[in-house]
Amino acid sequence: MEARKYIISTETTCDMEMSYYREHSVHLLGMTYTLNGMEYDSASEKNLPIEEFYRQLREGGESKTAQVSLDKATSAFEKLVEEGYDVFHLAFSSALSGTYQSCTVAANDVMERHPEAKIIVVDSLAASMGQGLMLNYAVTLKEQGKSLEELTAIIEAEKLRFCHNFTVDDLHFLHRGGRVSKMTAIMGTALGIKPTLHVDDEGRLINVGKVRGRKQSLNWLVDKMGERIGSHKNEVVYVSHGDCEDDAKYVADLVKKHFGIKNVVIGYIGPVIGTHSGPGTVALFFVGDTRDI
Repeated sequence: MEARKYIISTETTCDMEMSYYREHSVHLLGMTYTLNGMEYDSASEKNLPIEEFYRQLREGGESKTAQVSLDKATSAFEKLVEEGYDVFHLAFSSALSGTYQSCTVAANDVMERHPEAKIIVVDSLAASMGQGLMLNYAVTLKEQGKSLEELTAIIEAEKLRFCHNFTVDDLHFLHRGGRVSKMTAIMGTALGIKPTLHVDDEGRLINVGKVRGRKQSLNWLVDKMGERIGSHKNEVVYVSHGDCEDDAKYVADLVKKHFGIKNVVIGYIGPVIGTHSGPGTVALFFVGDTRDI
């Protein structure tokens, strides 16, 4: 029997350009966010402009997010299966959202009704363009002709090599999300302290240190990349930012200079991740030997 065709699916937490999903026929599940009482779907082309989102955050706007619901995931997977597809779904880190659980339950529910279909949900243990970098890896494997099973095995074996380093400019948003105490936020802001963080092997955001001054925190991102990149060539590296493109370009230039990597993609941190990281966040994503710091 001929194998069924399959489609790659993911969520907007990858923070990739909408054109990327269209170009590579990636199915997209949008997480919702509410800003100043208005609800938005992050997958909509008519979404709030990202610059406006960050402007409102800077002016004290209140934003909150919601995971992909079970109903939404079930409806999406059902439609894909009825169109004749098997599905590889790359989910936002289970340590940061219940979306992976919703998608897993939805996949099992749909497969019960459609036993001919296969829906594989993988916990990326990743966030923002770290999840995006993993998505791009999966897309490349699919375009090389890998089967659904081959693709899944490779991603599962390699996913803890996708490294995430980031720093924030304003401790208020990490405090609101329970990442730092109120006193740490107040004192850190007064002293110009910039926390340095990464995503660990369980997909959690971990505060791993602090440096004084913005430029030092940006340099830290690249220094840590040097410690963990190992022998990996990294044809492409991603830098995402919370409406601070000049800082992202500074990091990208350092990466090109120190590692000879020509293809460094810069993109915005989308509103779902940006709600919790805030304006001024800069993150660097690459493939290395280990995530450990």
